Amino acid sequence: MYNAMKTPSQKEIIDFLKENIEPINDEFFGDGYRASATLKDGTYLPCVIFRNPTKTIDIAIKRFKEEQSGNGIFANKSKGFGYREIVKSFVTKGNCVNDYEINEVDTSRFSVPFETLRKINGETAMSWTAFVAEFNDGRKLSFGTTWSNEFFDLPEDYEFNNISKIYSGYYLSKLNELVPHKSLKQFEELENYQKIYRERQFFECYIENL
Repeated sequence: MYNAMKTPSQKEIIDFLKENIEPINDEFFGDGYRASATLKDGTYLPCVIFRNPTKTIDIAIKRFKEEQSGNGIFANKSKGFGYREIVKSFVTKGNCVNDYEINEVDTSRFSVPFETLRKINGETAMSWTAFVAEFNDGRKLSFGTTWSNEFFDLPEDYEFNNISKIYSGYYLSKLNELVPHKSLKQFEELENYQKIYRERQFFECYIENL
């Protein structure tokens, strides 16, 4: 956490992340440090992943070459269109913030500890992962995500560091009972269960030497 009156240098941000944040590894994009950030204009971003840009750049160059040679995922598109599609996906999509626009970096209460994430046993159904977290005080919450698990929404009086057990592939009934996904006949039935806390959108910030 930094003095709000002083803009941190890249080195200060890197030092803070490495000293205070446990990285999560992504085989494609490398280590990611999940944190929060406050911008120079006071805008607060509760969910930011800091990464070294090297692997992302390497992937982009590889994909560009594949499309130019006609061997990419858009190879069936009309001539030249596939290349434009892949370039567009890298330069116009995603949420990014520049490190020089950041005034303060801190931990994020919406990031689940890596060891806890490892206890979630893959997808519950196609493009859907559900689990129930039990906390040290015995309370339980239901979570679900269609894709990302970097950050999850969480009520104010809970902390992810206080999770004691994970029930993969389960939901919570109105009576606070565990309900296995396999007992559902259709997803509409989830309306009769307790609230499912979903994944949160996040920004990415790329910093050299991280």
